[in-house]
Amino acid sequence: MAGLAGVAAALIWRHAAPPVELATGTYLSPQRALPDFSLIDQHGRTFGPANLRGSWSLMFFGYTNCPDFCPTTLTTLAALEKRLRSSAAPVRPKVVFMSVDAKRDTPEQLAKYVPYFDPEFIGITAADQPAIEAVAAKLGVGVIITPKPDGSYTVDHSGAIFVIDPDGKLTAILSGPFTVDSLQKDFLRIVAART
Repeated sequence: MAGLAGVAAALIWRHAAPPVELATGTYLSPQRALPDFSLIDQHGRTFGPANLRGSWSLMFFGYTNCPDFCPTTLTTLAALEKRLRSSAAPVRPKVVFMSVDAKRDTPEQLAKYVPYFDPEFIGITAADQPAIEAVAAKLGVGVIITPKPDGSYTVDHSGAIFVIDPDGKLTAILSGPFTVDSLQKDFLRIVAART
């Protein structure tokens, strides 16, 4: 009897849990450690992977001069947060907006921009562009700066949302299209899969 129980346990342990199906992205199994980085939040404080431990986080790359995609995504994330607050959800993620435009997106600029969407959102930037691009590259986020004839420039970047678990590990990459309903369902599936 003990032998049969041992064989049954071995079979159960050998089979991985079924993959988590997401409407807007990919669940990562196993989760991945974040690269080490040291950036600056909108209050001028150092921000690194340790700041992402202890709660769920949704991290999104963008820039404050973005004409459409970034404000639309931040508006959707703000609506998600509002919905989770009003439903007294047991788990709410913190939202981290990582700028890919260090020249224009100073901590002061982020301090004006990010709270417009939600006062609890966190904005992070770096002292220089190479530092931001190094972090983005480690996470597979492409950043392309294109100068314009008038001396200004545009910044192209990928629009994924990175889901980070309370251990500070990358758990899912959401690629859209994003709606409040799809984000809420996917976030709750991801949290349920970890518990």
